[in-house]
Amino acid sequence: MTVAPPARKHTIVPSQVAQDKSHSPAVLKEAERRAASVQLRVADAITSFAGSMKFVYVHIVIFALWCITGEIFGFDKYPFQLLTLVVSLEAIFLSTFVMIGQNRQAGFAQAKADHDFESQEVELHTNTELTEQIHRLTTELHGRLMSDGKK
Repeated sequence: MTVAPPARKHTIVPSQVAQDKSHSPAVLKEAERRAASVQLRVADAITSFAGSMKFVYVHIVIFALWCITGEIFGFDKYPFQLLTLVVSLEAIFLSTFVMIGQNRQAGFAQAKADHDFESQEVELHTNTELTEQIHRLTTELHGRLMSDGKK
């Protein structure tokens, strides 16, 4: 009975990526760079939370409580102007964190593309050398066989 390898868990948390050595060296380098910066770690954590269902559930509860208590206690009555202001400010900050996340993804993609390009260049160079050696050996063997056949 063969045991299937564990499913690879994809993560955007740089410290977790850096611990998993199965990633591309370019991705590991970018993850280490992000893990070293407190600001980038905070942005990653906020982006990770804002992109989760927990975020949605928390907001459902907050908005429901806000609307109910605003009407009951007169804190922020309909049309909920303070809630509108808070939600607008939150949208501004969240859009900034989304752009930070997109920049991070672009950085990962560029680092990976650069690494892949360098690897392919090395492979091309190696393949070219091997092809030239095979051609040289084939020519040499052909020359030897043809000269032995004439004798």
